[in-house]
Amino acid sequence: MICAAYGLGIEADRPVPGLLPARAPLRVDVRVSFGQMPPWLDALRDAPQPVWYESPHRDEHGEPGLTGWSLAGGRHFRLRYRDGTEFVVDRPGSRVWATWPPALTPDDTLSYFLGPVLGIVLRLRGVVCLQASVVAAGDQALSLVGHAGAGKSTTAAAFAARGHPVLSDDVAALAEQDGAFLVQPAYPRLRLSPDSVEILAAVAGPLPILSPPGTSSRYRLDLMSEGCRFQAERLPLGAVYVLGERRADPAAPVVEEVATRDALMTLVANTFATHLIDGAMRAREFAVLGRLAGVVPVRRVHPHADPRRLPRLCEAILDDFQSLGASVLSAVEG
Repeated sequence: MICAAYGLGIEADRPVPGLLPARAPLRVDVRVSFGQMPPWLDALRDAPQPVWYESPHRDEHGEPGLTGWSLAGGRHFRLRYRDGTEFVVDRPGSRVWATWPPALTPDDTLSYFLGPVLGIVLRLRGVVCLQASVVAAGDQALSLVGHAGAGKSTTAAAFAARGHPVLSDDVAALAEQDGAFLVQPAYPRLRLSPDSVEILAAVAGPLPILSPPGTSSRYRLDLMSEGCRFQAERLPLGAVYVLGERRADPAAPVVEEVATRDALMTLVANTFATHLIDGAMRAREFAVLGRLAGVVPVRRVHPHADPRRLPRLCEAILDDFQSLGASVLSAVEG
């Protein structure tokens, strides 16, 4: 069975919880093998493996959360997470292998695969991606971008509690078509930290939140359960909202315009997996994001420091988004 995520047809050697079957016949873009590495990898173990990436986040022993190596002259990439989970991805982004240590479960591995690893696959395939959560507002999508911990997933979950379908969590894969930019649907889950779950319980009421699988510390919001909706069809991107510094100002949340001259660099700063791209890919990314900045408004939002103001944050974003409707349409048609 072929599943779909981010506009890709994915064929795996075992069922992948969280991925939906393709609604229509879909070509296979990515083949995935769980529980095994490529047979040729052992022969390369003793060969030089240049480190091409180390995550800036380190544990108490100074170990990075993720390390990546370039294999066989850049024809493959090996990714190793601090907990021992490993992936190998080929350079075209068409083949993925995954293994995990005995103490972990396949569910632990899926949390990496569905988000970061498929995000890397997309970038290798030339798809420009924002590091963002995306929700539907009418017949358009609004994207929530920001640094790790800015509250993207929590805010998307609050939108879900208000009845807004969710397209994607953490990775927003963009497709350019007829002068507009479309966001591809990802998979029907949101990953939430324990703090986020506590905030949402206080301000949004009961939600279909599942306990962390295996050894993961992240909860899951099931977007296919009663009370939530997953947006399974791609939507045109109507605006990008950058979640900025939290303020104790009584006026917060505050939505500000990002000037056109600053919009491009703001978008570049919030792309996904920039460490992967070479000079040619970066040039294409700049061109794509330059066109995006020309037709899609970029806004900066300063949430209130009090997390109990989360519903008001959603209202402020929606009010602003609705006020942009006419200008977005004229920009696209122009």
